[in-house]
Amino acid sequence: MSAEADRRPLRLPRRLAGWDAAVVLLTVLTLAVASGAVDEFGTTRNATFLILDLAPVLLLALPMTLIVVSGEIDLSVASTVGLTSALMGELWAGGWPLETIVPLAVLAGAVLGAFNGLLVTFLGLPSLAVTIGTLALYRGLAYVLLGDTAVADFARDYTRWTIGSLGGGWVPNVVPPILLLVVLFALVLHATPVGRSIFAMGANDTAAAFAGVPVERTKFWLYVVSGAVAGLVGVYWTLRYSTARADNAEGLELTVVAAVLLGGVSIYGGRGTLLGVVAGVVLLTSLQNALRLAKVSADALTVVTGTLLILSVLLPNLAAALRARPRRRALPPAAPGGPAPPPAAPPPAPEPTRRDGSTP
Repeated sequence: MSAEADRRPLRLPRRLAGWDAAVVLLTVLTLAVASGAVDEFGTTRNATFLILDLAPVLLLALPMTLIVVSGEIDLSVASTVGLTSALMGELWAGGWPLETIVPLAVLAGAVLGAFNGLLVTFLGLPSLAVTIGTLALYRGLAYVLLGDTAVADFARDYTRWTIGSLGGGWVPNVVPPILLLVVLFALVLHATPVGRSIFAMGANDTAAAFAGVPVERTKFWLYVVSGAVAGLVGVYWTLRYSTARADNAEGLELTVVAAVLLGGVSIYGGRGTLLGVVAGVVLLTSLQNALRLAKVSADALTVVTGTLLILSVLLPNLAAALRARPRRRALPPAAPGGPAPPPAAPPPAPEPTRRDGSTP
């Protein structure tokens, strides 16, 4: 009890000096600078559009965070959005009511996620290779459904609500359900045994399995949830732009992965917080919004996103290497010509190690 009490005062300073706090601070600075330097950025009208723009990235980043923390990845989320959007267009053109189409789109996304989960968990295939393959497969199926055509005559009641605001103000209607999902995912990751199992799998899935964690089953359901949320984003994307197209959300997976890693989630698994990811999403989409208002080209936006993705992987590993350097220097060097070393002790039992080489 006393040792635990001694450790508590150290947690706050350590957290305030961590990557999450740095990203939150950088986000606040970016919003402040962009509001003063870019015309129209600080207006309530732009704030509405900014929230509508970051909504799909944030939604996709929620299950992506859990998947990356578990040591896997899902690069097929944007193609799942495109395929469910194309399915919505096909069903709407066939005369189906939206009340039936919306849950079917979410269910279709869950099925697509389950396909990823089956390949990754029960067949043991690498998630990177699997989801790159389904990225192409799902996008191709979207083109098979709709081709180059677009369906754009959805019911106005739904499209108006999607882009509408609470009480006629500037806060979009979609904010309350999105905040509810953020809180739900944060509770699951940080306050439940499932979340602790996900962190344990990301640190060392073999050790987690020996500890009784159902690794394959948990990862399978993470992919199902990721697919279902991507189906929900397909619904949102279609109704927001009132258009179902096969190329909807094309390339969005790069922004989602960049935001998750920028938020401090380790690409090796086992580390990360939802707070950091939310800050990373706001930072990345705000930066893109400001550059777009400053009439920077779309190619430059892609360069910025790619650069942030690389820095998000490089900087935490560089910081970890710098922190480990003083400890290596503190080790006493072997004395030349000194007394013979004592007989070697029996080798200790191997300890579980993280995927990035550090001890838990």
